[in-house]
Amino acid sequence: MNRLSELHRRLSASERLNAADRSLLALLIPLGWLYGIIAWLRVRCYRLGILRSWRPPVPVVSVGNLAVGGTGKTPTVDAVAKHFLATGRRVAIVSRGYGAPGGKSARIVCTGQGPLLSADICGDEPFLLARRNPTAIVIVARKRARGVHLAIERLGAQIVILDDGFQHLAVQRDADLVLLDCGSPLGNRQVLPAGILREFPAALRRADLFLLTRCGNETDTSKELPGPVFRSRHRLSEQALSLQGEAVALESLREKKGVAFAGIADPELFFRQLREKGLFLTETVAFGDHVPYDANDLARLKHAADGADFLITTEKDAVKLAEMNSGLPCYQVPLELEIEQHDELMSHLSALIR
Repeated sequence: MNRLSELHRRLSASERLNAADRSLLALLIPLGWLYGIIAWLRVRCYRLGILRSWRPPVPVVSVGNLAVGGTGKTPTVDAVAKHFLATGRRVAIVSRGYGAPGGKSARIVCTGQGPLLSADICGDEPFLLARRNPTAIVIVARKRARGVHLAIERLGAQIVILDDGFQHLAVQRDADLVLLDCGSPLGNRQVLPAGILREFPAALRRADLFLLTRCGNETDTSKELPGPVFRSRHRLSEQALSLQGEAVALESLREKKGVAFAGIADPELFFRQLREKGLFLTETVAFGDHVPYDANDLARLKHAADGADFLITTEKDAVKLAEMNSGLPCYQVPLELEIEQHDELMSHLSALIR
C-alpha cells in the first residue's frame, strides 16, 4: 500500500492524529463538503427528472456501499446471485468492471455457460463472479443501463443484480442493499477526500436493507441505520487452491514458510487472517487494489519469495495469475461469507422485488 493510501486511511479513521495530520484534515474537510454537495445535487437531479433514470421491465437489486474501499461486495453479490439462481430464474449481474480496459460498449463475460473473457479483459471481480456462478449472465458496462438493456433484451435476464450500484441512479431498482464495515461503518463521517464516504451519511435513507460486514464484537450500530440490518462475517476457507484448482488443506501449509501478497482494498486484513489460521509468513507484499500484475509486480514477488516454500494470495488476485511462473507453488484462499439470518435477508429481498 503506498504512502498516500496509508495517509488517507489514517486521516479517515481520525485516530492518533498528530498536529500535521489534523491541519491537513482541516484543509480537506471543505473539499469533502464540496464533493458531498455535488453528489447530493446529482441525486436531486435524478429525482426531479433533470437526469434520466430508466425503469427496466424486470426486477433490479442493487448491492453497493457508501464508503470507498472493500466492504465485501463481491461475496455478497455472489450470495444474492446464488439465492435467485436457486429459484430457477435467469439472473444477470451487471458490473462496472474496475481494473478492466476502458470502452463505452458493454461486454458479455458469461451467458450462462461459464466465463467467456479473461480477467484482464473484463476485470477480476466480474470474472470471479462468472466462475462462481457459471449459469448466471455476467456483463461489464461503464454505463450500467447499457449492460442491463443487453442482459434483458439479448440474453433474457429475468432479474438483474447491480454490482456496486448504490450511486448509479440511471437505472431504477426495486431493492437497495447497502454494505457497511461493522468496525468502522462511516469512518470519520467525512466525504472524500477528507474521509471514506462517497456521499453524506444522509444518503443512507435511500437504502432498503443494510448488511454489516466483518462483524465481531463491535458495538451494535444497527439503531443508527434507517432500515432492517443484518450482520455477516468473512472467513477464509479451510482449503487453499493451486492456480490450477487443486485443493490443499490450509493446515498442511503451517509448517512451511510462506509469502502472502494481495492487491485488494485491505490487504493487511487478509495477511492477519492468514496468520490467525496459523500460517508462518516470512514476508507480505501489499499491492494497490485491482493491480494488473505486470512484469515489475511479478519481479517484486519473485524477490520477496526468495527462501520461501510457497506463495499465497486471494481468489480475486489469482484470476490474473494463471500464467505466473514463480518457481514456487502459489495458492489462493477463497473468501466465505457467513450471513446471520441469511434466509430472512433473502426473504426481504424477494419481498422487495415482488
